[in-house]
Amino acid sequence: MNKKERRLRRKKGIRKKIYGTPSKLRITVYKSNRHLYVQAIDDIAGKTVGSLSDFAAGVKCNLEGASKIGVKLADKLLEKKIKEGVFDRNGYVYHGLIKAVADGVRKGGIKV
Repeated sequence: MNKKERRLRRKKGIRKKIYGTPSKLRITVYKSNRHLYVQAIDDIAGKTVGSLSDFAAGVKCNLEGASKIGVKLADKLLEKKIKEGVFDRNGYVYHGLIKAVADGVRKGGIKV
């Protein structure tokens, strides 16, 4: 089993327990080799409420940039009057960039 298959297997277990509602969105992170993508999803309606990436936010894909992406996503959600979310690490280890995004969202004022 390669690295991607192991991540997808972990992701399935996480997604059984985590889902987003209109008042408490699922905030998910995807990491490619070069970029970082963050989305806030309402699973009941099947809609993405807000999304952001490192190049769309104009930051580098590093710890500082990941934290800024989290803060900017939190600002977008607060404009839509959403104050809570559930963090979906998408099968990644809660460390480094993933942790920086979650901390940035918390710093921005969203309860995760």
